[in-house]
Amino acid sequence: MTLIKSISGIRGTIGGAAGEGLTPLDIVKFTSAYGSWAVKRTGIKKIVVGRDARLSGSMVNNLVIGTLQGLGIDVIDLGLSTTPTVEVAVPDEKAAGGIILTASHNPKQWNALKLLNEKGEFISDVDGKEVLEIAENSDFTYADVNDLGKLTNDDSYLQKHIDKVLALPLVDVAAIKKANFKIAIDCVNSTGGIFIPALLKALGVEVVHELYCEPDGHFPHNPEPLPENLVALSQEVLKTKADLGIAVDPDVDRLCFVCEDGSMFGEEYTLVAVADYVLKNTKGNTVSNLSSTRALRDVTESAGGEYHAAAVGEVNVVNKMKEVNAVIGGEGNGGVIYPELHYGRDALVGIALFLTHLANYGKPVSVLRASYPGYFISKNKITLTPEMDIDALLLKVEEKYKQQPHSTIDGLKIEFDKEWVHLRKSNTEPIIRIYSEGNSETVADNLANKIITDIKEILNLNE
Repeated sequence: MTLIKSISGIRGTIGGAAGEGLTPLDIVKFTSAYGSWAVKRTGIKKIVVGRDARLSGSMVNNLVIGTLQGLGIDVIDLGLSTTPTVEVAVPDEKAAGGIILTASHNPKQWNALKLLNEKGEFISDVDGKEVLEIAENSDFTYADVNDLGKLTNDDSYLQKHIDKVLALPLVDVAAIKKANFKIAIDCVNSTGGIFIPALLKALGVEVVHELYCEPDGHFPHNPEPLPENLVALSQEVLKTKADLGIAVDPDVDRLCFVCEDGSMFGEEYTLVAVADYVLKNTKGNTVSNLSSTRALRDVTESAGGEYHAAAVGEVNVVNKMKEVNAVIGGEGNGGVIYPELHYGRDALVGIALFLTHLANYGKPVSVLRASYPGYFISKNKITLTPEMDIDALLLKVEEKYKQQPHSTIDGLKIEFDKEWVHLRKSNTEPIIRIYSEGNSETVADNLANKIITDIKEILNLNE
């Protein structure tokens, strides 16, 4: 059993002893802490709740709603929803915040409480620490019988979210309709199965081949939208002669595409393609995290904008986007953040902008993909002993490469012309994650291996 308490929320596996998994007692405790924090911060006694379709969703939902009502907080329950839909609903409802019940791309035994502030954005590091402290001290008081919160079920936000996407100036429904796309989709039997077909229909796509669109939480494969998990979608694209395939994760904030020939567009390139389209129509800057492909920087600079890197984590990307007034940003895991709609990763807006781009481009998806700089990311890790001082180790690596451009805002990222390597220590285990990128798989792997050799040499010198 696992329970991970982090600044952005609480996630864990269902079952086990209290404090060791995401048990009913833990759900009540952290919901109580968050609800108390949100009301104290805003003076508003209203919270929006929504969930993905995973098996434990209904159980967790009942506990969360009952706890919030017990605190005297009114609840707007969106039911089966998506992370971006809840983010959109919070400011619309003038709520104190929102809770999304989803463990995102984690397998079925996981669930989580993702916590939003009154803007519908993930709570900050400082806020998260405050919530955890309230939970630790059980610093909350429940309402008496006359002051219990009311529950309102609201299923209108599917349409409201889609309407907001359609209203964006850069979404061209007429162009998409005229392109007459045939699209295969894989929604991993979660809420994308409700939202993505509805969005495509609203965009004028008449032929949609649905794979795993039954929102029953029985994930047919590992729900992370990586190439090895999208074999069935790739085959469906070929079998149906579709123009492209679309895959989302269980809470619909990550998005990736399959080309018409069954090859992977690459989740790193979701943001690159959408940014390319946005930058062609809007001058401005872009942001992604340090572990995302350099292709976004190339596309941004060729459009006359400035690229900025943020520490890993959606809240860090959003903060940097606000700071540099970015017109588009996100993460290389297929997370598109388009501030014109809201500051959160949103597969719905990503699909609408991508399809508009593709319709205007007028050539197959594989040709569009080939038009972007070809980079490959290699992901490795090195496991150390628990007593190892990883920070000191990273300082020695930094010292060795001090002549190279480098960043220490999140671990250590070193640049070598158009190649880079990013070293980050895990928050939960004695591991250094090593991400590297080059213009071929071999180059990226060699760069990672070079750094791993350096680390081993430093460790041997210390012995």
